[in-house]
Amino acid sequence: MASPKAPVLGKTTKADLPERLFGEDFHHSLVHEAARADANARRRGTASTLTRGEVSMTTAKAWRQKGTGRARVGALSVPNRYGGGVAFGPRPRNYLVKVNRKARRRAMRSALSVHAERGSVAMLEPSDFDTPSTRTAAAQLEKWGASRPTLVLVLADETSVMKSFRNLPRVKVVEAGAAGVVDVIGAASIVLSPGALEVLEQSAGAEVRAGSEGGDA
Repeated sequence: MASPKAPVLGKTTKADLPERLFGEDFHHSLVHEAARADANARRRGTASTLTRGEVSMTTAKAWRQKGTGRARVGALSVPNRYGGGVAFGPRPRNYLVKVNRKARRRAMRSALSVHAERGSVAMLEPSDFDTPSTRTAAAQLEKWGASRPTLVLVLADETSVMKSFRNLPRVKVVEAGAAGVVDVIGAASIVLSPGALEVLEQSAGAEVRAGSEGGDA
C-alpha cells in the first residue's frame, strides 16, 4: 500500500506521510473516549455555589407567625427564595477521565488517518516564515483551499510560524506536543511543520517490533 501524501503549502510538491501514523483504521469508540478525556482535562472544575447553610442570611423571622393573613414563613435561606442557597448546584470537582496510553495513541493515529484519507492534511515549510507574515500564511491556505477551522501544529521554537497563522480567523495554532485528539477531530483541516510531524510520530506512532512490519503502540 502506498504511503499517504500531503501537499506542501506554497509549493507544487507533495510530502510523504508516515504510514504508521496515518494508516490506522478509524476506531469510533477509542476516538470518542480519548476526545472526551481531552475535553474533560481542560475543564477547570472550579464552579461552585453556596448551599442554604453557607449563604450570608439573617436568621430572624421575616414576619410573625400569626395575624398577618399571610402564610407562615420559615428560613429565608431556602433555595426557593431570592438570595437563598442553591440546591444541588455545582461544586469544585475533578473531571479527569483515565485513558490507557495505548488507547490514546491509537485514537490519535485514527483521527489523523481520517484527515489523510480525506486529503485535509498539508505540510508547511518553516523557512517560508523567517519573519512573521500573516499575509503569506493566509495566501498559502487560500491557495490550498483549506476548509476551516484549521489546526496548525508546530514546534515551540517555531515562533514565526505561530505568529503568522495565529491571527487568521478560525485557525488554531497548537504546539504538537500539547495537541489532543479533541483538537484533531475538531478541525476540518490540519497543517503540520516537519518538526511537528516528528513529534507526533514519536508520541502517537505505532511501535515497530523486531521481526514485524508494525504493531500497536
